[in-house]
Amino acid sequence: MFESLLSISLAFLIVTVSPGPANIAVSTVALRHGRRRGLWFGLGLTLGLAFWGLVAATGMGAVLQASAEALFALKILGGVYLSWLAFNAAKAALKGVAEEAGPGRDRSWGLPQGLLLNLSNPKAVFAWMAALSMGLSAEAGGALVPVATALCMLIGLANYAGYALIFSLPGMMTGYRRISRWVEGAVASLFSAAALGLFRSALSER
Repeated sequence: MFESLLSISLAFLIVTVSPGPANIAVSTVALRHGRRRGLWFGLGLTLGLAFWGLVAATGMGAVLQASAEALFALKILGGVYLSWLAFNAAKAALKGVAEEAGPGRDRSWGLPQGLLLNLSNPKAVFAWMAALSMGLSAEAGGALVPVATALCMLIGLANYAGYALIFSLPGMMTGYRRISRWVEGAVASLFSAAALGLFRSALSER
C-alpha cells in the first residue's frame, strides 16, 4: 500500500508543480495583490482540483473522457476563461501600473476566480486519472482510492500555497512593480497560448 501511495504521490507532484495556467495564475495574483489574495486564489484552485479528483476517483473521469460533447464544452469554456485572463494581463501590461496590495483590497474574491480556473480545466481530470493509475492495481483494492485522492489534494494545496507565499515575498513584489509591463506581457502570452491550445484541441475533435 505504501509503495502504491508513493507512486501516485510522486506522479501527481510532478504534474502539479510543473508550470501551467493554474501555477502561473496564482503566482501572478500573489505578485499583484499580495500573500492573502494569493492564498485565497490558491484555495480556490485547490477546491477546483479536488472536484476533478472526486470525478476521477469515482470513475466519472472515464465517462467524461468518452463524452465528446462534454469535453468539447469544457475545453471551450476553459479557452474562454484563459482568454479573459490573457486580456486582463494585456491591459495591465499596457497600463504599466501595478496595483498595490492593501487591507482594503485584500478580499477573498480570489477564491471563486481560482475555483473557476480549475473547474474549466478539463486536463485536470486526466492528470488525476494518470496519477491514480500509477499506483492502483487489483491487489491494492478500491480502499486505496479515497486515501490517494485525499493525499493528492493535500499536495495540490501545498503547491498552490507555496507559489503564493514565494511570489508574495516583498522582494518579489518590488521587483514585479519595476518590470510589471514585461511580466504581464509574458503572462498574457502564456495564457493566450494555453487558450489557443484548448480551442485547437476542442475543434480538432469535432
